[in-house]
Amino acid sequence: MTTQLALLLLSLTLVNLAINTLEVSYDSRAITIYGKRKVLFSSSIHYPRSTSKEGGLDVIETYVFWNAHEPQPDGYDFPGNLDLVKFIKTIEKEGLYAMLRIGPYVCAEWNYEGFRVWLHNMPNMEFRTNNTAYVYGNIMSEYGENGKQYVQWCAQLAESYKIGVPWVMCQQSDAPDPIINTCNGWYCDQFSPNSKIKPKMWTENWTGWFKNWGGPILHRTARDVAYVVARFLQYGGTFQNYYMYHGGTNFGRTSGGPYITTSYDYDAPLDEYGNKNQPKWEHLKLLHELLKSMEDVLTQGTTNHTDYGNLLTLILCSLLLDLFACFIGNANSSNDATIMFQSTQYIVPAWSVSILPSCVNEVYNTAKINAQTSIMVMKDSKSDNEEEPHSTLNWQWMHEPHVQLKDGQVLGLVSRKAAQLLDQKVVTNDTSDYLWYITSESGRIWSKLRLSTNGHVLHVFVNGAQAGELPYGQNGKYSFTYEAKIKLKKGTNEISLLSGTDGLPNYGADFSNVSVGVCGPVQLVTLQNNTEVVKDITNNTWNYKVGLHGEIVKLYSPENNNGWNTNGLPTNRVFVWYKTLFKSPKGTDPVVVDLRGLKKGQAWVNGNNIGRYWTRYLADDNGCTATCNYRGPYSSDKCITKCGRPTQRCFGVPEGECGSFKKSQCESPNALSILSKSCLGKQSCSVQVSQRMLGPTRCRVPQNQNKLAIEAVCESIAKK
Repeated sequence: MTTQLALLLLSLTLVNLAINTLEVSYDSRAITIYGKRKVLFSSSIHYPRSTSKEGGLDVIETYVFWNAHEPQPDGYDFPGNLDLVKFIKTIEKEGLYAMLRIGPYVCAEWNYEGFRVWLHNMPNMEFRTNNTAYVYGNIMSEYGENGKQYVQWCAQLAESYKIGVPWVMCQQSDAPDPIINTCNGWYCDQFSPNSKIKPKMWTENWTGWFKNWGGPILHRTARDVAYVVARFLQYGGTFQNYYMYHGGTNFGRTSGGPYITTSYDYDAPLDEYGNKNQPKWEHLKLLHELLKSMEDVLTQGTTNHTDYGNLLTLILCSLLLDLFACFIGNANSSNDATIMFQSTQYIVPAWSVSILPSCVNEVYNTAKINAQTSIMVMKDSKSDNEEEPHSTLNWQWMHEPHVQLKDGQVLGLVSRKAAQLLDQKVVTNDTSDYLWYITSESGRIWSKLRLSTNGHVLHVFVNGAQAGELPYGQNGKYSFTYEAKIKLKKGTNEISLLSGTDGLPNYGADFSNVSVGVCGPVQLVTLQNNTEVVKDITNNTWNYKVGLHGEIVKLYSPENNNGWNTNGLPTNRVFVWYKTLFKSPKGTDPVVVDLRGLKKGQAWVNGNNIGRYWTRYLADDNGCTATCNYRGPYSSDKCITKCGRPTQRCFGVPEGECGSFKKSQCESPNALSILSKSCLGKQSCSVQVSQRMLGPTRCRVPQNQNKLAIEAVCESIAKK
């Protein structure tokens, strides 16, 4: 999202993966392929996180995630879902084009903006500027003169490769020729490139929004997304990319933020698991098909604008004497509009666009949905040879040790020792979310421990016992001060602080200099004669240990079967590893792990880290509404759900609830019983939608304009 670095539009042939070579260029109207102007619909699908051609799309867009491919200097990684070459070959096989965003900056709610943390520890490193140690830079104004120099350097570097395809920069108004500057945002119909020789391109049309731990679920309606796409093409746009079209999952520790959830569903046309998010998927598919059928007139024709006032406009496109297309746009967010055009009356709902391919009949209106609405539900699964649901599982468990000192010696491997508090990412190199800060102190008089941290989560232990509740940053503030009552013993006392991160920053000009972990001061406090006495131990000698013991010995590995307890399962306890075994469920549907009974941690399946969970962190109770008004500019306080509930409870099948379906006021009273007799218990059915078949409605409906909406629950039935 809101990316600011170089993009590369290319056919797959341009990376030597195909037999034939495409000719890709551009002019003032569109991207051209073999000299022909094209209307192109693109979809963001990120290979590490994740069916698009069926949706009427032409292009698959993805970032290249450098930190995933080079976890250590000169150590490259391309297996499994990191196989970029296979991903691009698959795009080619499906007859699609690829748009490759080579970064290295990716934003994308991805950990540390896609950079490796080990870069931060290199001498004289300054990220994303015209810096001699590392010539990558931001192109936004806050980077100053170095940022502007970087823009020029980046453009010159790109052109020097002479690969024969257009290069693109998002949101970079001063992108030098021949680089195409493009628009990212909710609405881009009024955007214009910085040169008349460049086409109007929209590289990020946000189909929804990401989720934060402790936040509600944000939705963007299918009507609003279709409206902005239609307006973009109505006003001369010819390349449009959905961000996201399929969001997928932030597996492992890849989510950034901080506090970006494991789910990257994004309310996209394809949900996190690849299922069609209806009606958004179908409504946009119909729009794509219609606009693609008008490609010649949109890319080659002339346009005539008529303003009817009150934000109502008509745009007529014509090519020669026989090709026409009309758009009637109503940008009024409150009032429907009636327009008389060529002796025909058209009613255009508020905040919508009507499309007339031949300027005679309305074929599509962005506010009128003729697609089904799908609602995903969760069910307890059963394996192929079991009748009982998997809710009756046998669990094993093991404690995570939190005593860190014995006889004055630190247990385990000490990564560093320093008489100061170190930045957590400097010590861990982002190999773990966790870092131990360990010190010792003598004296029994101290009754409180007070400290400041850039967190995001903190566990405090004194002599192996946890002190206070689990504190964490809240309400968008990731730094906090914590105070806990403690009880010291005579002699030496162990003070161990376990700092946990939940994603490193993925956006901002100064992201690399944002420190994480315990920042201090760290103080011991007591009262003497009603006066607070403070001892500052910030500059004590601190021992640093990276990660949890269970991570180091790989307790998550399926081969690690020794030492697990089977009796006395602890509940409501921190620092416990839990493990269970289950057989594969029936069918081929996605499988979910429901973690509602846990609080915060990470989960593995067959040794694969499927991501972080934080079910304890509930969204605020306020803000949700029973209805969702698509009209008017989108904002983060519109169409909100799941207030007062965990942001994400399920990891790895679709979540959903019934309730969004509403009956029409014109419903036929006989329709339900007729459809039930015709369709229940069948894999497919066909019913003619007419009053003759389903019975008369309560409203007068013109001939051949009957519509039918159905809410159905479908189940997969395994064959024996």
